[in-house]
Amino acid sequence: MLSQLAPWEPLWPLIALFALALAAYLAGIARRRRARDIPSALAFLLGLGLMYAAMQTRFDYYAQFMFFMHRIQHLALHHLGPFLIALSAPSAVLAAGTPRPLRTAGRRLAASPPVRIGYRFLQQPVIAGLLFVGLIGFWLIPSVHFDAMLDARLYWIMNLSMAVDGLLFWWFMLDPRPPGTTPVTRGVGLRILVLWALMPPQIALGAWIALSPETLFDVYAVCGRAWPISPLLDQQLGGLITWIPAAMMSLLATLALLAFAFRHERERNRESTP
Repeated sequence: MLSQLAPWEPLWPLIALFALALAAYLAGIARRRRARDIPSALAFLLGLGLMYAAMQTRFDYYAQFMFFMHRIQHLALHHLGPFLIALSAPSAVLAAGTPRPLRTAGRRLAASPPVRIGYRFLQQPVIAGLLFVGLIGFWLIPSVHFDAMLDARLYWIMNLSMAVDGLLFWWFMLDPRPPGTTPVTRGVGLRILVLWALMPPQIALGAWIALSPETLFDVYAVCGRAWPISPLLDQQLGGLITWIPAAMMSLLATLALLAFAFRHERERNRESTP
């Protein structure tokens, strides 16, 4: 069992980053000592655990030798893990648990013009949406996918780009603050529109893979498969994972945004009541 949790190909800077995030969050929870932090903590820890497991456990081995496991890996990195982390709204807890020198350095970095301008550009609704669905499609171009699965450096660029983009996108989508709180806190209706606009291309991509009569990703024949299933079945399972769960995330995010909208409305009504 422990061997399954050990990194297949350790990336020590990434492991250190996960450990730092975990330590800061747990320290923040301990310092705040608020019972209402518990549900958010469960979401954050589950999201962080999913992303770690997808990249730094034996699961990564199976993702390199089975197409459908690779699609589960990217579902965890790009959709589910970042979704749970963003939904937990961990900023206050992480700030409470981060040592003051690191917190000060982080604020200075975030306030620097290149980072601030770049972040605002990436968090524009159209840019965020195009990058989110475009990155999925790019890494699933058969020739690009072939190279990425055979080149270790390109493989990590692929996985890390999915993780970073997932965090940026869901952080933008699931911002619980009222619209206008920051320059990138958009209205709930606009964010829901972006979410629903992303569903057709994701469905089309998954359907193209699942319903293709021929094998699209030959790299798994070159490397060998971890389990003895047919290439076409492996591809069909991967297509269904790209097709259904990914699109369902837009529905879950819509429900979360509607809950935010109702909460904002209740707060406005309370403030306006004499």
